[in-house]
Amino acid sequence: MHIVGKNMKRVDAVDKVTGVAEFCDDMAPEKCLVAKIVHSTIAHGKVKSFDLEEALAVPGVKKILTCFDVPDIQYSSCGHPWNLVLEKRDFPDRKLLNEHVRFYGDEVAVVIADDEVSATQAANAVKVEYEEYPVFLTPQESLKSDLLIHEEKPQNILGEHEYVVGTPVDIKPDAKEFKMSYHTQPIQHAHIENANSYAQIKNGKIVIVSSTQIPHIVRRITAQALGIDWGKVRVIKPYVGGGFGNKQDSLFEPLNAFCTVKMNGELVKLSLSREEVFYATRTRHAMDIDIDMKVDETGRLQSREVEVISNNGGYASHGHSVCANAMGFFKNMYQDEHYLRVHGRTVYTNISTAGAMRAYGIPQASFAMESMMDDVALKLGMDPIEFRLKNCITDEYVDEESGTEALTCGLPECIERGREYIHWDEKRKKYANQTGNIRRGVGMSIFLYECGIYPISLEHSSCRMVLNQDGSMQVQLGATEIGQGADTVFTQMASEITGISPDKVYIQSMQDTEVTPFDTAAYASRQTYVAGGAVKKVGLELKEKILEYAAFVLDMTVESLDIENDQIVNKFTRKVLRSVADIAEESIYSRERSIHITAEDTFDCRSNAFSMGCCFVEVEVDMALGKVKVLDAVDVHDCGRVINPGTASGQVHGGMAMSIAYALSEELLFNQKGKMLNDNLLDYKIPTSMDLPDLKAEFVETEDPTGPFGNKSLGEPPCIPAAAAIRNAVLQATGIGFDRLPLTPQRLIERFQEEKMI
Repeated sequence: MHIVGKNMKRVDAVDKVTGVAEFCDDMAPEKCLVAKIVHSTIAHGKVKSFDLEEALAVPGVKKILTCFDVPDIQYSSCGHPWNLVLEKRDFPDRKLLNEHVRFYGDEVAVVIADDEVSATQAANAVKVEYEEYPVFLTPQESLKSDLLIHEEKPQNILGEHEYVVGTPVDIKPDAKEFKMSYHTQPIQHAHIENANSYAQIKNGKIVIVSSTQIPHIVRRITAQALGIDWGKVRVIKPYVGGGFGNKQDSLFEPLNAFCTVKMNGELVKLSLSREEVFYATRTRHAMDIDIDMKVDETGRLQSREVEVISNNGGYASHGHSVCANAMGFFKNMYQDEHYLRVHGRTVYTNISTAGAMRAYGIPQASFAMESMMDDVALKLGMDPIEFRLKNCITDEYVDEESGTEALTCGLPECIERGREYIHWDEKRKKYANQTGNIRRGVGMSIFLYECGIYPISLEHSSCRMVLNQDGSMQVQLGATEIGQGADTVFTQMASEITGISPDKVYIQSMQDTEVTPFDTAAYASRQTYVAGGAVKKVGLELKEKILEYAAFVLDMTVESLDIENDQIVNKFTRKVLRSVADIAEESIYSRERSIHITAEDTFDCRSNAFSMGCCFVEVEVDMALGKVKVLDAVDVHDCGRVINPGTASGQVHGGMAMSIAYALSEELLFNQKGKMLNDNLLDYKIPTSMDLPDLKAEFVETEDPTGPFGNKSLGEPPCIPAAAAIRNAVLQATGIGFDRLPLTPQRLIERFQEEKMI
């Protein structure tokens, strides 16, 4: 069929641009009960009492539930697969509403009323008396304190581990040593659609409709939080307006379910404002990273010792796994000749909770490591590209811990493509030793990312395909479309495997845990790799069943038949024998042999792969204004075989924009009391189209044998490399190596003044 590898219009394009597509808020009935959360106005302390008199007097208020009314059940909101090994489960450290307040905006009560106005007025009228505790904004403050944010975690350390590769014994004695520290900031996902859900009880089950990435996991977590059987919860996921990992948590669905239970099954809607999404959902972890690196006279890495401290905020969410993933970048991206030690700690503080965000710890590690590679290259007098090529991953690399092999490695070609595009050699010479107010520079960074989470955790996906009477087919997956284009590539895959044309493949974009096959959902850049494996496996099974029935009808052998462009053909002569539509109709209505041709199966993924690439940028720095302008940027990706070039480019452009914003403008700010200061889209600076250059996406296609179609991950990698590349371009332009993000005008000007450059 040759559908895979070609551009195809998104299957959801028409519905979305015409407004037909229904999101969670569109599906909620206009007349329903509305819940509003009462958030804490302190960052650390304990609720002593409530005064609800004024709030209950607001017309339309039905009920107010406080932290003293919820089940005494601690649960984890993290969107990870359930683990049968008790010690490996996500740490349960929160309740539906919390008496022990751990960040400014924590949930202490919820108001249920007839409408949003009444619910909001009542929530604002709830009076709470607190016993206040000291507030810790940084891991360093938290580690020094005897006061525990969570009593179960000594020293406020949520998680800690270390890994060592090799031994320091043979390090060359004349190797040069470099010690540097880097710091990244907390940021917000800023997805278009706010977190929202509604819940009611139907036929004895709690039915939740939610804007989530993880419907099957939300089902399980909700049941655990309420202390009920998992089968008593049903979760429906309609179209989703973005998530980027924020909706890889069970954010407020359990609380929404509890509200409907307390209202005797009436439908209750719980929608967050933009401000609530900022401070009360999840953020990207701020990290402090110290690196001690030794390099010999040829530029070969001898050893590295890395210390990572991750600021997790008030609750565990994804816990230490984000820090652990960041730590893995140091091991896999570069190989030391003799020794590597990486130690990481994830620490509770009293700022907003950090969780999953696109690329899951790798942007932080990438900024630190890729900045240091340029800093050290400058001190050694080496070209940053050559320094990287001496030390980076090759196609001979095997991660001894996980067993993941670099069976395909297009990184050198990616670098060469980026080098040519940005005119690296010419501009590095042209922009050397600049003076004056307006300066330019070029910079680059490299990256890698894995495909899913095997072997650390479960990686499987299920798929169902049904042949309709007219020869078309329905496809159902638990894997979720959240705006990234997954349903389109799944359609292409299903068409490629079965021989049924893509216009006759109808994929279900709405997941419903009552009927949808199981999948852990959208995260870890696993969709085309893992769920794609399910599509391939089930597609082959369905095709075999169609051909088996066709062989019966035609009195031929299955081995002599094939499907091509909706036609049953002779496999050897390619002669058309019957249409799939004819076979489908006969299979249903035949009085001689009537069967419904369907296939359903699970793909248990037992492999992983390294997706990799680079970013090259050119910037202009206005020294007096402290302003960095990105003039040109290209990402070059080895993501294996590209399934749909159009959607792939869209993924890259979106990720590049996020990484540029990470470099230049995005940062969540807190005052000394832990209150977020820029919890809105006016004060929190995400880039518009006016702030970005034309973004270029290129691909070096390799055929990875572990991918179902030779493909590797692409969803998260694009948001990794641009931040370090921009920082390194500023280094070339100004000679200043900044050690923290974002590169705001204030930060730049202060440093330029310190160096007496302006």
